[in-house]
Amino acid sequence: MTEDLGESARTGTVSERVLTLPNVLSMLRLAGVPVFLWAIVSRHDGLALVVLALSGITDYADGKIARTFHMESRLGQFLDPIADRLYILSTLIGLSWRGIIPLWFLVLLLAREAVMLVMLLYLRSRGQIGLPVHFVGKAATFNLLYAFPLLLLAHRSDVIGDLARPIGWGFAWWGLVLYWFAAILYGIQAQFVLSRTRHRPGAPRAR
Repeated sequence: MTEDLGESARTGTVSERVLTLPNVLSMLRLAGVPVFLWAIVSRHDGLALVVLALSGITDYADGKIARTFHMESRLGQFLDPIADRLYILSTLIGLSWRGIIPLWFLVLLLAREAVMLVMLLYLRSRGQIGLPVHFVGKAATFNLLYAFPLLLLAHRSDVIGDLARPIGWGFAWWGLVLYWFAAILYGIQAQFVLSRTRHRPGAPRAR
C-alpha cells in the first residue's frame, strides 16, 4: 500500500477542494480506525466486523463518487490510501495480538511495506514523486481486505468458523503473494522511470 502515496503523480485533473463528499467519506473511514482497533483488541468482534464492513463500503463509494462526478482531489488521493494502510496495519496488529494470524505473516507484510518505503524515498531523492498504481497492487489490497474479516470469523468454534477459515486463508495467501509480486513490478517501474529520466535531454546528472 505504500505505493499508493504516489497516486497523485498520475495524469488527470484533480482539484484542491477539501469539502467534497468523497473526502468526507475518507475522513469518516479514518475516524473509524481507533474504534476498530479497540474493538478487535478488546474482543468486540461484532463491532470490529461492522466497522470493517463500513470501511469497505465507504472505500468503494468515495472512489466511485469521485470518478463519476469528477470530484478527484489531492486531499482525497492522500487520505484514501492512508485509510487503507491504517486499517490493514491495525487489523494485522489486532489479529497478531490475539494469535489469529502467525507472527511470520505479519513480518512478511511489514517487510514488503519497508521495501516499498525505501523505494519511494529513493525515487523522491531523484526528483520523482511516486509510481502509478497498477492492477496487481490493487488486487493484493482487495484480497487482504477480504481476508481479514474472514480470518476474524474463522476464530469462532462453530460452522461459521469452519467455513470462513479456508476461504480467509485463501484470500490471505493470494494477498501476500500478489503483494510481493506487486513490489517486484513497482521495482521494474522504478528502474524504467529512472532510466527515462537519466536519458532525458537536460536532465540533471547524479553526483
